[in-house]
Amino acid sequence: MSDVRIYVALTSDCGSDAMKMLQPLGGLPVGVKIGLELFVKEGPGIVKEIKDAGFPVFLDLKFHDIPYTVAGAVRSACLLEPDVINVHASGGRAMMEAAARACTGKTKIIAVTVLTSMDRNDLMLLGSEFSPLEAVASLAGAARESGLHGVVCSPLEASVVRETAGEDFVIITPGVRPAGSAAGDQKRIMTPFEAIRAGATSLVVGRPITGAADPALAAEAILREIEEALNC
Repeated sequence: MSDVRIYVALTSDCGSDAMKMLQPLGGLPVGVKIGLELFVKEGPGIVKEIKDAGFPVFLDLKFHDIPYTVAGAVRSACLLEPDVINVHASGGRAMMEAAARACTGKTKIIAVTVLTSMDRNDLMLLGSEFSPLEAVASLAGAARESGLHGVVCSPLEASVVRETAGEDFVIITPGVRPAGSAAGDQKRIMTPFEAIRAGATSLVVGRPITGAADPALAAEAILREIEEALNC
């Protein structure tokens, strides 16, 4: 987990297309994020296929339900031996505690705080008066107290989470775009260099790699940027 600085977010719901996307990345120190679209289409077999190809897996299914149901889902997910799985922190402490107890093996379990596609207006629709930063800080504290290994948050909140949760807390940040890349559907973004300097453990990067003319070259450029940030 600590050696994986980039999880490549696959942008296809087709297993064969996903494996083609990964071919140029073979041998690079990157992991793969499998999201709901691909997992629902292809099922658990796609996790094994990607692991067998040599890639660590972040199984991004964002479980959110009553504690009993989420605990069962976590136990089932751990049978696939992903490196990381996640739940929604907004499911509450009891749910996160049940998820932490159910997590087995070497799999780390983390909590999604506030989606990077959301801003303050979206939180207000949910009845929250918190800013995204305040909401993330509160949810990250609850995740740590519930026994989870870390959180998913925007890079804009990574520094606050790092300061309050400590050095051993995993922080995975989507919403990362190399300079010059389109923001897409992300609202709270940073460059890879900025995200690592802010305290991120690992980055989730999708279209800037999978949509590049040379995905390996794009991934290598981001890895160099990460290394530069770590050595500053």
